[in-house]
Amino acid sequence: MKNKSNFARKACKWAAVGCVLAGVTLAVAATPQDAAAASKKAEKPNVVLMLSDNVGYGDIGAFQGGAIRGAATPNIDSIGAKGMTFTQFLVEPGCTPSRAGLLTGRYSPRCGLGTIIIGGTPNTLQAEEITMAEIFKSVGYATGYVGKWHLGSEEQSWPVRQGFDEYRVGVIETSDSTLYRPQMERLGFSEETIQKKAPGIWDGTTKDGLKRVREYDVEYKHIVEDDIAKASVKIINTHAATKEPFFLLVGLTQTHYPNVTSPEFSGKSENGPYADALLQHDHAVGEILDAIQKSGIEDNTIVIYISDNGATPLGGPAEFRGGSNGMYSGELGDGREGSIRTPGMIKWPGKIPVGKNNGMFAIHDFFPTFANIIGAEVPKDRPIDGIDQTDFLLGKQDNSNREAFLTFIGDEIVAVRWRQFRLYPNQFVSGPGNPSMPGTGGGRIEGNSLPATFNIEQDPREENNMLALGGWIFPHYMKAIGEYKKTLEKYPNPGSASLNP
Repeated sequence: MKNKSNFARKACKWAAVGCVLAGVTLAVAATPQDAAAASKKAEKPNVVLMLSDNVGYGDIGAFQGGAIRGAATPNIDSIGAKGMTFTQFLVEPGCTPSRAGLLTGRYSPRCGLGTIIIGGTPNTLQAEEITMAEIFKSVGYATGYVGKWHLGSEEQSWPVRQGFDEYRVGVIETSDSTLYRPQMERLGFSEETIQKKAPGIWDGTTKDGLKRVREYDVEYKHIVEDDIAKASVKIINTHAATKEPFFLLVGLTQTHYPNVTSPEFSGKSENGPYADALLQHDHAVGEILDAIQKSGIEDNTIVIYISDNGATPLGGPAEFRGGSNGMYSGELGDGREGSIRTPGMIKWPGKIPVGKNNGMFAIHDFFPTFANIIGAEVPKDRPIDGIDQTDFLLGKQDNSNREAFLTFIGDEIVAVRWRQFRLYPNQFVSGPGNPSMPGTGGGRIEGNSLPATFNIEQDPREENNMLALGGWIFPHYMKAIGEYKKTLEKYPNPGSASLNP
C-alpha cells in the first residue's frame, strides 16, 4: 500500500485536471473548455521509443555497419532515412545508468544508479523519482512499457509504479541472467536454489501490479524479441483505435548475449550468432514500424531508435562477440567514446528535417525536450541534466544546445566531453586475463595530475594523447565538472552500489 500511495502522490503532483488514486480517476464536470482541451489533446503526437540493448555504433547500416558486416538493417535505417540521424548521440556506459538517464533526465548517480544492477545489490529506482512516463501522464497520455527494464525489481521500481499504465513481456532484469541456470545445474545446485536466482518474465498493470508469468531462460531468449514486437504492435493498435495520445517505450533485448535467435533467423546472416541477432532485431523494429504505418498514425507519431550503450567486441563471452563500435575505441562498461556513442535516430513526418546531424545529443535530453513538445512541466525541485533540444530537432536552429557531457562509473566522473575533445582524469586500460578484458572487465590508471586529452574528430581511436597541446581546453573541462559538483551541495547523490568498495 505504501508503494501505491507513493505512485498516487506523484500522479497527483503532475496531473493537470484530476488525480489518479488507486485506479480511480477524479475529474471535474465537463465545460466548454473541455472540448477545446480534447481537440488539443488529439493533436499531441504519439511517441514510440525503441531502446536496443548493446547495439554498437558500427552495427547499423546507417552508421557504417549493416550489410557491410553481414547483417542488413533496412528497417532501422528507414527511421533515419525519413528523419534525423544523430551521428553524435551519447549515452551512459551501461544498461542501468542509461535507462535511468533516459527516464529521469538526470545523470545516473543522482538516482543512485551509476552502476549496472546485479541481482542482490541494493541500487534500484526510487519511488520519489519523476519519470518520463509521469511527465506524459501529467498531460493526458496513455503509457506503456514492453521488454527490458533493468531499473530494479522492488515494487517501487516497477514500470507500473513509475508512470506506466501497463508492462508486457517484462524482462525486469537482464539477458545474461538466463545463463545462470545451466551453470548452476552443472555445479549441482538444487532446483529450489536455482529458482531463487532464475530471472522471470513479468506482466501487469498499474491497477493489478505485476505477476511472474514464466522463467526467462535461454530457450525463451530465442523468441523474446519476437514477443516484444507482438506486444508492442498490440498496444499501438489499441491506442490508435481509441485515438488517444500514447507514449510507448520498447526495451528490445538484442543484441545482448546470449545471441540466440528463433529458427527464422538462426544461421541466416553471413557472420554468425551476433549478426543473426541483428537480423531478428531489425525485423522486430520493422514489425513495430509497420503497425504505426498501417494504423494510420504515422504522420502524428514521433519514432525514436537508440541503443543503451556500445557493443562488447572484446569484453563479452567469446561465443557471443561480434558487435562493432565503428571507428571508436571503448566498449560497454568503460567511459570511452565507443561505449557511450551509439546509434540514434528520430522521425516525425513534416516536423523533423531529414538528414544526418553531428550536433551533440544526450539520452538525458529527451526528458525536457518531450516535456516542451507535449506541453508538460519539468520538475523544478531537483537538478535536471537533460537539455531542451526542441528547436534543434525541429530545424529552427542549426546547432545543438549541448556542448559538454559527463560520464560516470558509480559516483565518479571518469570522462568529460567538451565539444570534440575527450578528457580522462584516469585513463582506461584493459584488465587482467587471457585475453585481457576491456570495458566492464577493465580498469583505470592514475595520471600525473593532468587529464589525458584526445581530439576524437582527428583521432577516433584515442591513440594520440594531445595533453601537451591541450592546456587551453582544461578550463572548459574544469567548468563542466565544477557546475555539476556545485549542484551536489544542495542535492547530494544517494551513492551508487559497488562490489569493489
